[in-house]
Amino acid sequence: MSQTTTKEFGKWRSFLWPIHSYELKKVLPMFLLFFCISFNYTILRDTKDTLIVTAPGSGAEAIPFIKVWLVVPCAVLFMIIYAKLSNILSKQALFYAVTVPFLVFFALFALVLYPSRDLLHPTDLADRLQAALPEGLMGLVAIFRNWTFAAFYVLAELWGSVMLSLLFWGFANEITRVGEAKRFYALFGIGANLALLCSGPCIVMVSNIRKHVPEGVDAWGVSLNLLMSMVVIAGLIIIGTYWWINRNVLTDARFFSTEDVAKKKKEKPKMGVMESFIYLAKSPYIGCLALIVIGYGIAINIVEVTWKSQLKLQYPNANDYSTFMGYFSTITGAVTVLMMLFVGGNVIRRKGWGFAAQITPVVLLITGTIFFALVIFRDKCTGLIAMLGTTPLFLAVVVGMFQNIFSKSCKYSLFDPTKEMAYIPLDQEQKVKGKAAIDVVGARLGKSGGAFIQQGLIVAFGSLAAITPYLAVIMFAVIGAWILSTRALNKQFLRLTTTPAQEGTVSATKPAEAAT
Repeated sequence: MSQTTTKEFGKWRSFLWPIHSYELKKVLPMFLLFFCISFNYTILRDTKDTLIVTAPGSGAEAIPFIKVWLVVPCAVLFMIIYAKLSNILSKQALFYAVTVPFLVFFALFALVLYPSRDLLHPTDLADRLQAALPEGLMGLVAIFRNWTFAAFYVLAELWGSVMLSLLFWGFANEITRVGEAKRFYALFGIGANLALLCSGPCIVMVSNIRKHVPEGVDAWGVSLNLLMSMVVIAGLIIIGTYWWINRNVLTDARFFSTEDVAKKKKEKPKMGVMESFIYLAKSPYIGCLALIVIGYGIAINIVEVTWKSQLKLQYPNANDYSTFMGYFSTITGAVTVLMMLFVGGNVIRRKGWGFAAQITPVVLLITGTIFFALVIFRDKCTGLIAMLGTTPLFLAVVVGMFQNIFSKSCKYSLFDPTKEMAYIPLDQEQKVKGKAAIDVVGARLGKSGGAFIQQGLIVAFGSLAAITPYLAVIMFAVIGAWILSTRALNKQFLRLTTTPAQEGTVSATKPAEAAT
């Protein structure tokens, strides 16, 4: 092999697998840790939706109420408890103290709570409340009627934010050097989406158990036991892997030293809600970035809940619903991996920040418009849709599925990278304070804003079906504001990344090249 060929091979090897052989001791266990956490997240996410949407007297209308009245307060309560425990326990003990209660609850839910649901759920009282209260409060009554399912929903929702965002990334940022992060983190992201490719088929396989159980046996109960068994086993692997990393990796000077931790420790300013609003108002750049985060959260929430209401109409049986969600997760993982490998980085490098940042809202706008049009005008399109050999409801479900797949894959491959890139040209104070402000204001408004809007409209008009046209209009307005904020931010981004000598020669669509 010639020297030139050897160099080319080396370049391709470092591009596809930028890991040295001795680093596998650190990379593989971290990859496994992230894989198992993401594997559980997918199973829990699909299961929580199935439980709530298909529960007696419930539906997708209950989701906004759960997010507003249960998820947000429980998340705040968790952070208070976590802050207290962090002052008492060591980091390893804190990890176990947070992880084990999750696994205990999910095991108890499958073994005790779900089988005893008829005894535990106040069905008669809920029926009387439903008869006395307005129809728009059905979602609130559904939470009370199926309180064990609502508790599962909350714990499943917290698993994603606690185990992924707080524990895993906090641990990774603590033990990974900057040079390692540039090579390792992309592989972790791919691993998370490979977990979708594994968990999706597992959900489908387990949900199809109804075909093999005797008549009279609760097929969904059997499926739930198998799914929670997978969650607990993966959870035990998480605990074992974390223990192994602390025992064998963090004691190896090649991968970790206390000096690295000392260098990283910088006090992060803690900003209250009002202080964050004031800071955002003073900084147009950070304000635009916050609007982008809020816009995505509200828009995707509006479309997702409407889609899940259509999904329940198509698949009222819990096993059928869960099977569909398994296929959905599998396809989402495959598309996202392809987008991350072949689309995200190439678009940003070739077309620039502004072009890449606007792809996600444009994709969401186009697919969301088609989806809402099918839902709102389904009765007028029956004849045309029948010519395609399907029904308006099933077509809306399929279009909504692809809408969610493309919007999520765009988020992971384009939205998140461009969002993080936007912090690069800021000075250190703006980076830290800006991120703190967006974490407080942007993240909260993005996650709960859509739920607040839907909850208010459901109370006013009675059901998701009645508010669908209003949700479509709100989605258009939110995405429009999102696109305008992206354009405004791109202009400011260009000013910060283009030197005076380059301003007359560099194209506005290629800020990344201007920065170099």
